[in-house]
Amino acid sequence: MHLSPDDIILWQFGLFKINATIAFTWALMAVLTVGAWAVTRRLSRGLARSRWQNLLEIIVTGIETQIADIGLVAPRNYVGFLGTLFLFVATASLFTIVPGYEPPTGSLSTTTALALAVFVAVPMFGIAECGLREYLAAYVKPTVIMLPFNIISELSRTLALAARLFGNMMSGTMILAILLTITPFIFPIMLSALGLLTGMVQAYIFSVLAAVYIAAATRIRPPLPGGAAADTASANTP
Repeated sequence: MHLSPDDIILWQFGLFKINATIAFTWALMAVLTVGAWAVTRRLSRGLARSRWQNLLEIIVTGIETQIADIGLVAPRNYVGFLGTLFLFVATASLFTIVPGYEPPTGSLSTTTALALAVFVAVPMFGIAECGLREYLAAYVKPTVIMLPFNIISELSRTLALAARLFGNMMSGTMILAILLTITPFIFPIMLSALGLLTGMVQAYIFSVLAAVYIAAATRIRPPLPGGAAADTASANTP
């Protein structure tokens, strides 16, 4: 039983080695890239649409709806990043039905990389929406004493994202391996189905948390003055 796909070495030459985490991560990237190309290469704007296009539109629309419900004003600006996070983690979990496959999300290095991607994306979206000055000013609000606490909060939630996803994915693999040894026929099948559901839930939670962090970073712009707000409200009133 392997605690992590990092322990499975597929090829090594001196100090250079390729483990299961690297191999399956690149395999997932290839599957998602080829799948995206195959689904989008013949998109139709008319009523006659393929089943794959209908499925793609359902997924994209569902992701945009979830992003909008969280509070992001323009969900289409974030669907590329957040949708990619969700699809990667979800696909990594779905492929556990393939014999010999080890989900790369069961490696702390993969989950840390995903968390670092969120860590970088949050200030990027925040600066793009509010400007550099307003975004940095939020770290010293309401007083400058909060600066170290806000920085620690940014770092701790990145660590929490990585540890949460890693812990949930690794625990499912370990429990399956233990039950496979004890009862090799009944429980592993049931637990595999439960593992697929758990993986989808973890993909959803990870992407939602990333959206929440981005929403918090893009809401630091100060409100418009009363006159400007009134003009905007009257302009939007039918």
